Amino acid sequence: MASAGDVFDHGRHGTSLARVEQAKNTRCSAASRVDADAQAQQSPPKPLLVAAPCDAGEYPVVVFLHGYLCNNYFYSQLIQHVASHGFIVVCPQLYTVSGPDTTSEINSAAAVIDWLAAGLSSKLAPGIRPNLAAVSISGHSRGGKVAFALGLGHAKTSLPLAALIAVDPVDGTGMGNQTPPPILAYKPNAIRVPAPVMVIGTGLGELPRNALFPPCAPLGVSHAAFYDECAAPACHLVARDYGHTDMMDDVTTGAKGLATRALCKSGGARAPMRRFVAGAMVAFLNKWVEGKPEWLDAVREQTVAAPVVLSAVEFRDE
Repeated sequence: MASAGDVFDHGRHGTSLARVEQAKNTRCSAASRVDADAQAQQSPPKPLLVAAPCDAGEYPVVVFLHGYLCNNYFYSQLIQHVASHGFIVVCPQLYTVSGPDTTSEINSAAAVIDWLAAGLSSKLAPGIRPNLAAVSISGHSRGGKVAFALGLGHAKTSLPLAALIAVDPVDGTGMGNQTPPPILAYKPNAIRVPAPVMVIGTGLGELPRNALFPPCAPLGVSHAAFYDECAAPACHLVARDYGHTDMMDDVTTGAKGLATRALCKSGGARAPMRRFVAGAMVAFLNKWVEGKPEWLDAVREQTVAAPVVLSAVEFRDE
């Protein structure tokens, strides 16, 4: 059996990474529309990046939602790490440009989840089968807020929720300046989702990059506030010396990619934080989805050396 420490390293599976284009709306003849409708059923409502194990088998599905104004491929190394431990990770591109209101991306994420049962199998390699008895939802930054919104029923989905993981979630620019719809209510146990919750935070996210830019995960609307409101079962892990975008790929290209380094305070090399976030996700999913608590127990008891220093290890049991 693998040691607990292996959760922070790539797992035993090789992985594939595939882009899946969204369904296209076309004007055509009645006969052609039949073919187009059939094709649309197999094509997702949003472009996807899908990481999956290469070994034949059936695997649980995790939907990972990108951060504000980010590209889904900024997380390719993270989702491949998770996939290497036996999960299919679906990462939609919810939008290219967006304003403060998150309603449309909540609805888009729900549409992607509803599509999984009809179309995901056709986009996977032969022998790779998704287990869609339930789906886990994760997200980074504003994507973490969207994950909570889905868990709270702001948009209905056809698949039950297995687990919810928010990576440095953000609910606006500060207390009193939440983006609609607000998630935080500033009341104990206000966040009650029908699944266990993990909140991963960063120690540097609440600090400004410099005098010109505000914090990327402001105090009062970030990870600690989310965890404080989560009903049990829930847990909270905080990487002390890393920042809001440090779990992304080593190289993030283009203007948006440059912004992930220029706007947010960083702990330096991204690999340790990425390994920690991916490993923590896997440990949590292994317990609550696969019924294997050993890795999460080791993280909780700190009997395994995490690749980052943790300033908070909190668990709220049922």
